[in-house]
Amino acid sequence: MNATTLSLIGPARMGESLADRAKALRLLRGWTRNTLARRAGVTAASLKRFETTGKASLELLLKVAHALARLDEFTKLLQPPAARSVEELEQRAARPIPKRGRL
Repeated sequence: MNATTLSLIGPARMGESLADRAKALRLLRGWTRNTLARRAGVTAASLKRFETTGKASLELLLKVAHALARLDEFTKLLQPPAARSVEELEQRAARPIPKRGRL
């Protein structure tokens, strides 16, 4: 997705969607909420809150994904866009990466 793409899904809805998918994966494995919580190293109450509201810390989400053998899917998040040409790739390599934003 680039900067000009309009997303109709906000953070709250994305959290709910991730929670629904995690719950579906848990149920496909035949695991109870307590089983997944134990395997993920989180409390059952935290997992229940995530599954019912979509709200969770990043750490909880990563632990649940790891327990469900889906952690590798996070490696694609927040990657810079691919260069569209060799020239753009060379320009990126030539300029230093800024330490902070200007605005």
